[in-house]
Amino acid sequence: MTERKPPGMSFETWIDHQISQAQVRGAFEGLSGAGRPLPRRDREQTSYDWALEWARRENGGTDGMLPPGLALRKERERLPEAVAHLPSEAAVRALVEDFNARVEQHWRRPQDRPDVVPGMADLDALLAHWHATRPPEPVIPETLLPARRQRWWRRGRDRRSR
Repeated sequence: MTERKPPGMSFETWIDHQISQAQVRGAFEGLSGAGRPLPRRDREQTSYDWALEWARRENGGTDGMLPPGLALRKERERLPEAVAHLPSEAAVRALVEDFNARVEQHWRRPQDRPDVVPGMADLDALLAHWHATRPPEPVIPETLLPARRQRWWRRGRDRRSR
């Protein structure tokens, strides 16, 4: 952290002094982008354009910028894709219950302005979709199954009963 500006010194002089000290320390050496020109802008960029570009550059996308209701609605539209990759029916139920709980929590919060009303996820429809996207269970003939071994504590009992 830098020290405070001494009283009686102008801001310009103070900033120039801090920059010259940083140059002496070598703080500006080895920075990424050193020696390269700044990227050209074809047109004037608004703050909205800058925010979109920043979100795409940081691999965050624009989903984080949506209002909560619209984000929940968009998530509900993507649920069938997410459900198709889940390993079990219990995982599907847990995902849908978590989503519906967040929708109920959104409904209960006070609204300061009109918002998109997200709907609840249909558990039965998503379970049907999950079952439809599952690969068929492989049928293994009993001849290929390993022989069932008898437990050691039952061996003696079986011999005595004969």
